[in-house]
Amino acid sequence: MKFLNDIRNLDRNNVGGWPQSVKMFFTVLVFAIVLLVGWYFFIGDQQDSLTSLAGKEEQLKQEFATKQAKAVNLEALQQQLDEMQDMLRQLLRQLPSKTEMPELLVDVSQTALSAGLETELFQPGPETPKDFYAEKPITLRMSGTYHQFGAFISGVASLPRVVILTLHDVSLTPKTPAKGSAPTDGLLVLQGTVKTYRYLDDEESAAAAKKPGQAKAGGQK
Repeated sequence: MKFLNDIRNLDRNNVGGWPQSVKMFFTVLVFAIVLLVGWYFFIGDQQDSLTSLAGKEEQLKQEFATKQAKAVNLEALQQQLDEMQDMLRQLLRQLPSKTEMPELLVDVSQTALSAGLETELFQPGPETPKDFYAEKPITLRMSGTYHQFGAFISGVASLPRVVILTLHDVSLTPKTPAKGSAPTDGLLVLQGTVKTYRYLDDEESAAAAKKPGQAKAGGQK
């Protein structure tokens, strides 16, 4: 009660004459306010930074765990990759070889004739070597019925060697009869470019792999 009475009777113009207990009270109060303001402006920012760093630490831990799992499986993944490459090479070796390619082109042309197709153009172009194989474009123009084209495709699939034909800019349109000639009776015209493929032997693969490096070295001279 005496403390409260002392506060009520304080003389604001004579701070030095305040009772000792009141001076101590206001000193502690000011100190507490200073601490509160300091915590709000300084410690609060530090707390936010700490929370942000804790979240980043958790993210880095997850990334580390993911990379560690990949590193553990790296050898197995590399082995699987090597096995897949070996399988690819084995599949590619089922394609025609360099010496078999000319005979294969003759077989494809003969298969078209056997199917009853009229071959107006069958022109092989220069081949392009890739990593494990080479592709050879063939510009062609053939005419025949729908069933004859089906027989041609079936005959190519039955050849001793695996023959892959991919179509590029190929069109299949009804054949237009010349003026004064008889109707074409549903004949179709297939024209455009197809590509067939052969595998590269080890020497050819090595040469194909060296070409980019040689071109780069030549450009630096």
